[in-house]
Amino acid sequence: MEQRFDMLGNELGTRFSKRFAAASTVIVQSTLPKATQELVQLRASQINGCGWCVDFHTKDAAAAGETPVRLNLVAAWRESTVFTEAERAALALAEEGTRLADAAQGVSDETWAQVCEHYDDDQIAALVALVAQINAANRLGVIVRQKGGSYDPGMFAGMSS
Repeated sequence: MEQRFDMLGNELGTRFSKRFAAASTVIVQSTLPKATQELVQLRASQINGCGWCVDFHTKDAAAAGETPVRLNLVAAWRESTVFTEAERAALALAEEGTRLADAAQGVSDETWAQVCEHYDDDQIAALVALVAQINAANRLGVIVRQKGGSYDPGMFAGMSS
């Protein structure tokens, strides 16, 4: 399947994309650990089947020093030993916040308690915003059939300006 539409090849799409990227600046600049940010974005993107976002966040995480072992185990984080308890809480929130239609309660009280145990209020705000934003980005990518494989780390630096 070919890409349906190039958001950056359209004036309105480009304006929207710049504002969307600018909204992520507050998350990127938060105290939520960068590794956690990339792992959460990667896991949500895997669940949603967004090849572009999986490519983007795998490569950005690797460029930031994330190990291949951890990147390869994100999809099976529950069955692995390479993630901290805090990262596991964030990955659980990412999964439950992504699979809202699969569970009547949305994010479970147990997962929320784990998140609150490991993160302060600013980090929780960043984590909630991150899960919401990556899910929106995944939907954009999947709707227009944006393909993975061509992303180079840093290629959108300065996009939010």
